[in-house]
Amino acid sequence: MKEYRIDTFGIDELSLVNVDMPAVKAGEVLVRLRATSINYRDVMMVEGGYNPRMPLPRVPFSDGAGEVVEIGEGVTRWKPGDRVCTTFFQGWIDGEIDHAKSKTNLGGDLDGCLREFGSFDQEGLVRIPDHLTFEEAATLPCAAVTVWNALMVSGGLKSGDTVLLQGTGGVSIFALQLAKLTGARVFITSSSDAKLERARKLGADETLNYRERDDWDTWALEVTNKRGVDHVVEVGGAGTLQRSMRAVRMGGHIAVIGVVAGKGEYSHTPIFMKALRMIGVFVGSREMFEDMNRAIEESNLRPVVDRAFAFEEAREALRFMKEGSHFGKIVITI
Repeated sequence: MKEYRIDTFGIDELSLVNVDMPAVKAGEVLVRLRATSINYRDVMMVEGGYNPRMPLPRVPFSDGAGEVVEIGEGVTRWKPGDRVCTTFFQGWIDGEIDHAKSKTNLGGDLDGCLREFGSFDQEGLVRIPDHLTFEEAATLPCAAVTVWNALMVSGGLKSGDTVLLQGTGGVSIFALQLAKLTGARVFITSSSDAKLERARKLGADETLNYRERDDWDTWALEVTNKRGVDHVVEVGGAGTLQRSMRAVRMGGHIAVIGVVAGKGEYSHTPIFMKALRMIGVFVGSREMFEDMNRAIEESNLRPVVDRAFAFEEAREALRFMKEGSHFGKIVITI
């Protein structure tokens, strides 16, 4: 079988190699991977910016979708032919995260999904909703579960709440789709009028091109009659956090998810002066994934796939992700 692996950091250094099929141990399931999707974390992993001390070699990418082809001794959850997704944390089934669970992440501490076959613990898989293709399902394990945790679990999102989203990448578009399922009002920013038009077709209530107007925090106050939004899905990190704290209402909720805006300075004073609830979101548990999949099935929601690359084009796919010109998710068909 073929797999990509990181032997030396760098997109151009990513190796495509032939290796033996994975052994299937007791309690494990062999999955023929049909698709994987890219998160910004994967770019950072491959380039060495996420964890420069990560033991190498390592198979990257946390998100995978495929079909069960073999089960190990004692496996009761799955049978050959079942369509499954990997969970980001193989060991976080339910409850709160802890240090041990955090060390079971795919594409980082454990080999990931940029390969033709993978052997996974039977507890580290979920069933793919019947209406989704493998490519669509492969978008779910990291970005979608992160959003579900941020809005539904951490945020307690309800009908009528207002949500501010930054950009139109995978996380933000999932947040738009899932927030609209609850009846929330969604405000979203982008540097592209064409992307904002697509976001409106998905249900966005208010949109702003931040190339034309960069004070999106003031804009958020204007469209909420100076109250501020109930929730911010913060994907930028330090570079955008100050504006997010200004845009959110007194007692509002900021789910801190990403670092795509790079470095920046901010004052922590608004956190206590506005009694903000600010929480870091590190994906989510298998239980959250299963709850989300039920909502996806009931609503017939389909993830937005911007572009699908061939397996041999993994390096090109990573460069495309790094450019930041995508709308929704980028996938690789295996």
